[in-house]
Amino acid sequence: MTKADIVNRIANATGVTKLETEILVDGFFKTITDALANGDHIEIRGFGTFKTKKRMPRMARNPRTGEAVALDEHFVPTFKASRELRQIIDDRQKGKHKSDAVA
Repeated sequence: MTKADIVNRIANATGVTKLETEILVDGFFKTITDALANGDHIEIRGFGTFKTKKRMPRMARNPRTGEAVALDEHFVPTFKASRELRQIIDDRQKGKHKSDAVA
């Protein structure tokens, strides 16, 4: 699913124009991006938690050449789904696979 698909689904479900919906979706993504860049923790109850994790410096290898490469300390965004979201996904995927097996 692309951002355009998300915008279309929200616009169709709410009756808000696609342009207004796109502005809201972009604003939502920018808010999350800015918060993570500032080191903030974002918790959306019933959905999940966004955080940043610090990766320590280490030596890695270029898979093509085998050459050792030094990686500096860096921060990566992480997402942990809530129990409710995991349960919804599990239930729907199980139902999807059951209907595939019957057909």
